[in-house]
Amino acid sequence: FDSSVTKGQPTTFRLDEVIPGWTEGLQMMVEGEQRRFWIPGNLAYDTNPRPGAPRGMLVFDVEMIRIGS
Repeated sequence: FDSSVTKGQPTTFRLDEVIPGWTEGLQMMVEGEQRRFWIPGNLAYDTNPRPGAPRGMLVFDVEMIRIGS
């Protein structure tokens, strides 16, 4: 449902702007690392997401390019 690859440039996030599963996963990564996140629904958009939000488990391939301040 979302991809920075198709946009042609990396995306920047603050940890307080993402779903809880990303917050947990990103904090365990180092610059240059690639991981696949398997995020259960309760750490994504919950079991009753807002209209249009994905439901259930989400899978993301993530590359940590740089950690900013």
